[in-house]
Amino acid sequence: MPTAPDATSDSAASDATSDSAAPDAVPGRTASDAAPTGAASASDAAVSTGAAPDRLRAAVRDQVDGHADELIALSRRIHAHPETAFAEHRAAAWCSDTLRDHGFAVTAPAYGLETAFVATAGSGPVTVAFACEYDALPGLGHACGHNLIAAAGVGAALGLAPYAGELGLTVRVVGTPAEERGAGKALLLEAGAFDGVDAAMMVHPCPFEMADFHSFALGTLNVTFTGRAAHPSLNPHEGRNAADALTVAQVALGLLRQQLPPKWRVHGITTSAGTSPNVIPDRAEAEYEIRALRAEDLRELRARVEACFRAGALATGCEVTLEQPEPDYLDFRSDPALLALWEANSRALGRAETVTRDPFACTDMGNVSHSVPALHPVLDISGGTSAPHEPAFAEAAVSPTAERALLDGAVAMAWTAADLATAKASCRAS
Repeated sequence: MPTAPDATSDSAASDATSDSAAPDAVPGRTASDAAPTGAASASDAAVSTGAAPDRLRAAVRDQVDGHADELIALSRRIHAHPETAFAEHRAAAWCSDTLRDHGFAVTAPAYGLETAFVATAGSGPVTVAFACEYDALPGLGHACGHNLIAAAGVGAALGLAPYAGELGLTVRVVGTPAEERGAGKALLLEAGAFDGVDAAMMVHPCPFEMADFHSFALGTLNVTFTGRAAHPSLNPHEGRNAADALTVAQVALGLLRQQLPPKWRVHGITTSAGTSPNVIPDRAEAEYEIRALRAEDLRELRARVEACFRAGALATGCEVTLEQPEPDYLDFRSDPALLALWEANSRALGRAETVTRDPFACTDMGNVSHSVPALHPVLDISGGTSAPHEPAFAEAAVSPTAERALLDGAVAMAWTAADLATAKASCRAS
């Protein structure tokens, strides 16, 4: 989950070399905006026609609890072997192998990505997809808790699979690499991984509990200025200073910020601007991110930011190349019907009351939510003592509180899928 610009930054990590110890006892539990653009909402009947039968709900929960040791071990194993974007070979294999061992049909690799997979069980008319993230942060390991996301998605699928026929479900698990950098879900969406899906969902660890998650839209921009090298004393007039071009652009961006609407963000770093003070730099490079509340706003912001970089080139006689290294991350939009179901199920599990927060992060699950009904609640694993992208959050991601959230998230997602299928079956019968 790429976080807001004031979050702790990252820096590079080594994989652990051995699996974590076997899990301890299962943590206890206390109790048995508008629809997305371009997506049909999950039927509002899901709210009005009642939940799946109590018998099925109890059976699904028993299934998840029966796999608890296996799910916690999977989470700890992924946590102990962090792999960054598009390099999550072990994590993807561990998730897909677990599903294959329990009867799922697995395709891996999938959709043109080496570390993606798809696993399916059942053949009902309602298809629910669980997204499994498993990439780690450079230098910080699983300080975003993606080990928990992967295990919760696997757990929800394992809980539902034995009852897919009775519920009229097709259960799909999509292994989604490169959430932190690379927008893997956007690539998977384009390749068809979410085609035919009635609902897509995942849970994310956080320092608080929130059902109706909202995210920024995020765009990235790589900038290269090319000038002409010269000696700064002998023939400076023959030079074209690429570092100056970047400076002019950064001044323009600083002035632009006063005219930007609230919540629009522009932030970046200079990655190169010359190699020696006695050579006028002929090359300067920078990496920037831009954020806005909506995808529509992001397009306008990108045009205004790119104009600042072109101004730097124009003012100094340099050339500028602007590249978008990955797809835009679109803002996440919760499906109202799925959200209502989730909130009821979360309460039934005794989860904490949810809070309301302005957007604070970005996720490529936003892209999915613009195409299919989607859900992305966040679950408290740290009690506010640490936040994603902090080293302490990586430690929290293997705590008993986190592992309870993993199992609760798996059950609540499975129940939400079962409720949706029940509602849709009721609509078909009426």
